[in-house]
Amino acid sequence: MAEANDDGVIRSLAALEALYDAPARGSIVKECDHIHPLYRPFIEAAPFVVLATAGPEGPDLSPRGDGPGFLRVTGAREVLMPDRRGNNRLDSLRNIVTNPRVALLFIVPGVGETLRLTGRAEVTTDPGLCASFAQNGQSPRVVVRIAVSKVFFQCSRAVLRAKLWDPGAQIPRSALPSPGAILAALSGGEVGGAAYDEALPARLRDTLY
Repeated sequence: MAEANDDGVIRSLAALEALYDAPARGSIVKECDHIHPLYRPFIEAAPFVVLATAGPEGPDLSPRGDGPGFLRVTGAREVLMPDRRGNNRLDSLRNIVTNPRVALLFIVPGVGETLRLTGRAEVTTDPGLCASFAQNGQSPRVVVRIAVSKVFFQCSRAVLRAKLWDPGAQIPRSALPSPGAILAALSGGEVGGAAYDEALPARLRDTLY
């Protein structure tokens, strides 16, 4: 057992590792430096991805979603991701321009296992590439090209504990603050409010692409 610090904070890898058993063999051998043929179906079935980036201001996470297979696998070591219409903050894209290292978590509805991928990304405005991702007549302004360095699946414990796919675990949207209420509170009433919430469903529907 690791020797405890007075404040209980772990400050060395040795102290941390002493608290845990060694990883099972399966946790090690599942890692690849490319998209294995058995991992590719997870990417092609996933309609939702969490993109992790890091820039001068620190790390960031961004949800990305579209139809299954919206990230295009071009080979064993490359995937392409269109940058669909969003809020124009450009947090992830700014980070990639300054620090190309990225990580992605692929989530498939109804499936407990998730897929983790890391690599190096670049942002391209290549006209042909952007046009190839057009939806409803709208092409993304940029495409993120990711050179793969590591891929492995994550077991289903977290999803099972969260009851993520259990309909009985869902809560009504009204149980949480609405976007309009949050914006109104943080802006001192400058934006948001009930009118914002009322218009939001149609605005989202009409501006998906």
